[in-house]
Amino acid sequence: MLTIILLPACLVAGVILRKTGRCPENTPEALNGFIIHISLPALALYHIHSIVLTRDLVYTGLMAWVLFSLGVFFFYYAGKKFNLSRPTIGALMLLGGIGNTSFVGLPMIKAYYGSQWIGVGIVADLVGSFFVLSTLGIVVANMSTAGRVSLHYITKRILTFPPLLALVTAFFLKPVDFPEWLNFILSELGGTLTPLALVSVGFQLQLGYLKEEHLSLTLGLIFKLILGPALVTLIYAGLLGGRGMTLQITLFEAAMGPMISAGIVAADYKLNPPLVSLMLGVGIPLSFLTLPVWNFLLSGI
Repeated sequence: MLTIILLPACLVAGVILRKTGRCPENTPEALNGFIIHISLPALALYHIHSIVLTRDLVYTGLMAWVLFSLGVFFFYYAGKKFNLSRPTIGALMLLGGIGNTSFVGLPMIKAYYGSQWIGVGIVADLVGSFFVLSTLGIVVANMSTAGRVSLHYITKRILTFPPLLALVTAFFLKPVDFPEWLNFILSELGGTLTPLALVSVGFQLQLGYLKEEHLSLTLGLIFKLILGPALVTLIYAGLLGGRGMTLQITLFEAAMGPMISAGIVAADYKLNPPLVSLMLGVGIPLSFLTLPVWNFLLSGI
């Protein structure tokens, strides 16, 4: 539960740094660059190398792909209906379609279900959310910022995305035992993601944009916190008839707030930065109120 305290503390720290002028205006760009090239790859290498995949976890890994696909359709048509800009729609697809299944999700799983179920959350995050962000998320980001781009360009951006390279490398190195010193380095570097990302978000967070972005923010949070997980629950528990604790935790992960790493990618591609910071700065704290409701609703599955 201490991680939950860390989240608002880092957000506030970022706000203070901006207000006091103690850091340059390009601080978020520097932090985001470190996260994409160092923190995220280290995290992928550390966790994927040691995880044990089983047949029962296939649906868990697929959950993020289902949620993101639903989000793409929802935000595409909502964007057309409300005449939203291309970068805004792209930001909503990334932030509204991918959940914070790791840095909020894992502590929440431990708090509500117990530490013995953390493995389910890791699969949901790294095989699901993280992999979606590294592939389809990069496609959406490119299409949203550049319009029509060549398949060669998109493929190059995906294949050179550092976290994806680390993810693939981790799978290939699974038969190889990492020395203790390497695990320590990867763990420490990966652990920098949450504080650096939230400081970056806090630095960019300007509630003065609430009035301007209220429609987009409302659409994004309604889908991410309510409609999206409800649709995934309908598919998994209703249409496919899934039951059991693994399914409950999988659906609980679907209800998490917006993914910090997706926000970093969206900011890196300049996809409506004020909306991105609001989705994270408002969506993550708000999820602390909606998750207990989802835990209660899912308990009957």
